[in-house]
Amino acid sequence: MRTTEATVFPGSQIPDGLSSELEDEFRRAHSNGRVGSRLVSQTDRVRVWHLTLMPGERIGFHRHVLDYFWTAVTAGRGRSHYGDGRVVEVNYTAGDTQHHTYAADESMIHDLTNIGDTTLSFVTVEFVESANRPLAL
Repeated sequence: MRTTEATVFPGSQIPDGLSSELEDEFRRAHSNGRVGSRLVSQTDRVRVWHLTLMPGERIGFHRHVLDYFWTAVTAGRGRSHYGDGRVVEVNYTAGDTQHHTYAADESMIHDLTNIGDTTLSFVTVEFVESANRPLAL
């Protein structure tokens, strides 16, 4: 992993092994608040996203700034590259749920690739009333 002056978001690191195209995508991720495939509901309080990835499909680098949780709707396997340089592979079970909270000026950048042989689906709920302002969509 390396920190570069070209990295737009302070404190983020371009994960090792990315193509130049993915490095460029990573640099732009600081303003990408599209955390799912499709925004299915939005109110003053929440944004509800569906994320569906076919085998081999990927959602590009995006930045989480709002408190949120995700729930796996289907079982599957995924790989994420994170803005702190980590690469993590996870086996998901339907019903797995994880909550994330961010203090003011904290965030997370990552991508997700379906590395399994089944469709991988999640529901993500972001809480608009969080310590950080929502990113524009």
